[in-house]
Amino acid sequence: MATVLSSFVLLLVLLFVSSFFSTSFSTDQTVKTFIFRVDSQSKPSIFPTHYHWYTSEFAEPTRILHTYDTVFHGFSASLTEAHAASLSNHPSVLAVFEDRRRELHTTRSPQFLGLRNQHGLWSDSDYGSDVIIGVFDTGIWPERRSFSDTNLGAVPARWKGVCQTGAKFVAKNCNRKLIGARFFSKGHEAAAGLGGPISGINETIEFMSPRDADGHGTHTASTAAGRHAFRASMEGYAAGIAKGVAPKARLAVYKVCWKNSGCFDSDILAAFDAAVNDGVDVISISIGGGDGISSPYYLDPIAIGAYGAVSRGVFVSSSAGNDGPNLMSVTNLAPWLVSVGAGTIDRNFPADVILGDGRRLNGVSLYSGEQLKGKMYPLVYPGKSGVLSASLCMDNSLDPNLVKGKIVICDRGSSPRVAKGLAVKKAGGVGMILANGASNGEGLVGDAHLLPTCAIGSGEGDAVKSYVSTSAHPTATIDVKGTVIGIKPAPVVASFSGRGPNGLNPEILKPDLIAPGVNILAAWTDAVGPTGLDSDQRRTEFNILSGTSMACPHVSGAAALLKSAHPDWSPAAIRSAMMTTASIIDNKNQPMIDEATGKWSTPYDFGAGHLNLGRAMDPGLIYDITNIDYENFLCAIGYNPKLVQVVTRSRAVCPMKKPMPENLNYPSIAAVFSTTSKGPTSKTFMRTVTNVGQANAVYIAKMESPKGVTVTVKPAKLVFTPAVKKRSFWVTITADSKHLVLDDAGAVFGSLSWTDGNNKHVVRSPIVVTQLDLL
Repeated sequence: MATVLSSFVLLLVLLFVSSFFSTSFSTDQTVKTFIFRVDSQSKPSIFPTHYHWYTSEFAEPTRILHTYDTVFHGFSASLTEAHAASLSNHPSVLAVFEDRRRELHTTRSPQFLGLRNQHGLWSDSDYGSDVIIGVFDTGIWPERRSFSDTNLGAVPARWKGVCQTGAKFVAKNCNRKLIGARFFSKGHEAAAGLGGPISGINETIEFMSPRDADGHGTHTASTAAGRHAFRASMEGYAAGIAKGVAPKARLAVYKVCWKNSGCFDSDILAAFDAAVNDGVDVISISIGGGDGISSPYYLDPIAIGAYGAVSRGVFVSSSAGNDGPNLMSVTNLAPWLVSVGAGTIDRNFPADVILGDGRRLNGVSLYSGEQLKGKMYPLVYPGKSGVLSASLCMDNSLDPNLVKGKIVICDRGSSPRVAKGLAVKKAGGVGMILANGASNGEGLVGDAHLLPTCAIGSGEGDAVKSYVSTSAHPTATIDVKGTVIGIKPAPVVASFSGRGPNGLNPEILKPDLIAPGVNILAAWTDAVGPTGLDSDQRRTEFNILSGTSMACPHVSGAAALLKSAHPDWSPAAIRSAMMTTASIIDNKNQPMIDEATGKWSTPYDFGAGHLNLGRAMDPGLIYDITNIDYENFLCAIGYNPKLVQVVTRSRAVCPMKKPMPENLNYPSIAAVFSTTSKGPTSKTFMRTVTNVGQANAVYIAKMESPKGVTVTVKPAKLVFTPAVKKRSFWVTITADSKHLVLDDAGAVFGSLSWTDGNNKHVVRSPIVVTQLDLL
């Protein structure tokens, strides 16, 4: 396993490096958008501003899209590859990278996090009042009740942002809740102007303004900070009171993603610059790479922009990606980012497929139209023909003569789930059974389909196809059961949630934690129906979506609550409080299950565990990290001072003795041993904890050693007093390659917990031990 992993990492690096240099620095005259990282201190004094310098020495004013001066120093411009290659040799240019397109990682969840009205974190933090959350997404539909400013105080005096007007978005669309809104389109427009697959912004379906034509941004913003909205539901599903995690937090929206077009690095970087200048406290970014390859930090504008924000005290929450359950699928890997995976909540929308032989197959559905009412219909599987597009129910792939008047089995994959239902409906089908393949396993998500539909897992999918192939006259009906609360077990790690190990630096465990991300009810745009399909004429105030995109704003809202309750906490302290108090058991008091396998999940699936805000308010101890610590980490992974400066903006001096990356003061511990080591091998890690609980406290170490591994802690007791708030300790992990048996993920897992006398505080850190030959 370790050899496969190391070979895979090497292949990814070689592919990235070769593609980067071949695409970015050929002598071709093709115009592309490039982002230039410039040493700001090199500006000649003759130029009054950096913009004057850039337009005089680097590019014509009409070629420059954005200039950056806060989280990043430099500019983006549309230039020929030859021009970009020549500028890369300029002594003041630290790095050049091509603009890339990114993708969005697309009621009861606050209670499921341990939040209750009138006590605990909600009351202690005044529901996040006056903390400002910046949401980088597709914009917002400001008229929704979730964004009402009723009974909110004045806009915080420190706020320096604007309400940028545009198509169907005026200044009064902002209020004391939605205090700022901006949109960033220059990178997108430049890419569209260069030809290729990116089309320009279609203003018949999109708004050149912060208004949301997609729905994703409205959903994530209200998940993080939506006000209480009574009688909320999605066409009757999940009925109740909708509310965000931090209902009184203020929102600032930065539209960087455009309908059907993704999000461009140059625009995202401009949004980071603006948000930090505007005065946000938290940034929520449910966006990641769409190519499955994680760039090094110095070539990753999200990592660079996030570092600029975190170094100024802004917490940045990001989605871990939806490419699970594959190993090494987690995205947004920088250690200063919080990477959030997705879990289920204790609410579901069950439906059954009833076969002609009487069997019931369990699935889920959010269909709200006229039901089949028990009537049996002929059942057909177009995939029997062997034509892949028909098995997937792609647009125009179905023969109306085959499917008219029948329930159609469609395989999941290659096209949006709701689009398959539309294809069936257009061909005359009366219903759809959406069957998972092996890659999706038993992971199910609900969709607001346009015809009666039931989504079923891989095992049930095989059963229904077998029934069709062995029955002379197969029939079925679909029985939709509505909303069911109190589902057990929950949480379960969502099958799609991005998994570890960390593909860049396995010494840092990613994802950091998981949060609710399956079937989440939140506000929706009025521009499109709940499916997002052009033909869907329905309009709903709320919609139910799944993805790590939905999990990320739960953590953003949680960070706002913790920041409100503890204004002096750093972003690292807030993350530590969430991670060390996260839960690893479900509501049956059993270890969390992995939806993809049905087996117990591991820290590669859930990080430190599932967000538990009831405990995060008072974590006892925290693992803090300074800007110098992050700089030393970059030195430790082999970055020279110039590359460190690309990320941090300041000229770095790496320590004479190269530090170890695993000694970053992270709330988790990952020990990576060589596959070639013979006999017992040890590694020692240093950590420092800060007491944020009672001034006089004693904590005792409690170990759960990974199987076949010895773990010791010195000292095993930490004593804190009013004068001594920080204590360091050393963890030694010893593994014998002869006796080390790794699991299917190529690792073994344990934990270190610090507990005080009455077990009021349990400060838990996961331990991961693996064998891997690092490059």
